[in-house]
Amino acid sequence: MNKNKYYNIITYGCQMNEHDSERLAGMLEEMGYQHTEELADADIILLNTCIIRENAELKVFGKLGELKKYKRENPDLIIGIGGCMMQQDEPVDEVYKKYRHVDLIFGTHNIHHLPNLIKKIEETRERVVEVWDEEEGLIPDLPSQRDSDHSAWISIIQGCDNFCTYCIVPYVRGRERSRPVNSIVQEAERLAEEGVKEITLLGQNVNSYGNDLDNEINFPKLLEALNKVEKLKRIRFMTSHPRDFSDELLLQIKNLEKVANHIHLPVQSGSNKVLKEMNRGYTREYYISRVKKIQAEIPEAAVSTDFIVGFPGESEEDFEQTIELVKELNFDMAYTFIYSPRSGTPAARRDDQIDEKTKKDRLKRLMDLQNKISYDKNQKLIGSTQEILVTGPSSNDPEVYEGRTSTNKICFIEKNKDLIGELVKVRIEDAKSWTLEGTVI
Repeated sequence: MNKNKYYNIITYGCQMNEHDSERLAGMLEEMGYQHTEELADADIILLNTCIIRENAELKVFGKLGELKKYKRENPDLIIGIGGCMMQQDEPVDEVYKKYRHVDLIFGTHNIHHLPNLIKKIEETRERVVEVWDEEEGLIPDLPSQRDSDHSAWISIIQGCDNFCTYCIVPYVRGRERSRPVNSIVQEAERLAEEGVKEITLLGQNVNSYGNDLDNEINFPKLLEALNKVEKLKRIRFMTSHPRDFSDELLLQIKNLEKVANHIHLPVQSGSNKVLKEMNRGYTREYYISRVKKIQAEIPEAAVSTDFIVGFPGESEEDFEQTIELVKELNFDMAYTFIYSPRSGTPAARRDDQIDEKTKKDRLKRLMDLQNKISYDKNQKLIGSTQEILVTGPSSNDPEVYEGRTSTNKICFIEKNKDLIGELVKVRIEDAKSWTLEGTVI
């Protein structure tokens, strides 16, 4: 046991990475390490990296440079780096050659080996590089150290088979591997017994869950099984691929009382030409029909999406088709990103890249439109009653508490410690583009 030793984990990227960091923390806790917010007090500092967007990669190298001073002050400090970025040869070589103070380099496929890797460094004081090129089946169930006592992530499928031309995920996370349904249900039952009220099912494409299993299980049937877990109050999931969003899934969301009324369905572009070149596997017309069916079947549900602007070859006409799609579908929320080339993807090799000025202009136009739509939709909620799960003090104002509606909208309420982790009814008094304000009824 490493008594009175401390760790700090710095996480970049998506919810999958955040969940991986929970598992890294769980393994460190089992080894006897304790968490600290102060880097100067840490005996182990781990960076869990992302490679989806260029700025994340730049931030990682910047942070590695900052950590050098802590190594000088504490030569026994173990500094490690893992995650998606480390599944590519170039970043691994750069870290190994330029950042000599980094002791450990590992990847996404072997995070469960962390305790052995750390013990090896502790025993030999030598640098360790262990990055598996391919997955060896599912990563086993691992202990997790969660920040929240009432909300938890559950990974249901690892990897991705879609190979969108802009995306590096299939290369760094591997092909799709579904967890056995019994394993997922048992984890949900255990979490519910521990007081968790809300779970979020994670996967690069949750809709393809079960395709690689021999039994008759699929994602809608998994939701049905989880809906039966006693003490569990709310089930979320992300992310759904539009091509695989079935009528069966829509009916389960409509009929299962614990499944939240929020559907995140990334479209990426409103242009058929761009969608084809992205290898998204659906058309603009198909996507519109899916969203309109969701809005007709579950009018109270919120639909959010993702957009990438400035994909190679995107013309002004292509972008205008995206604008028109947003106007037609009235999303509750949209996450908008500027395309950035990722080494190793087909889109990065194209010679018709869009200049940065054009990309930034398009991003602003899209964000301005979506912000107005989100504001108008939220204004219509004033006077309504919403149920929120209270998560605790707001990160921006500790004197105000926040929670989330079933539709995944942030709602601020008066500070009340007794409500943390509770589902409460709130009357909406005010609304902005991204947040609501309410009074507990």
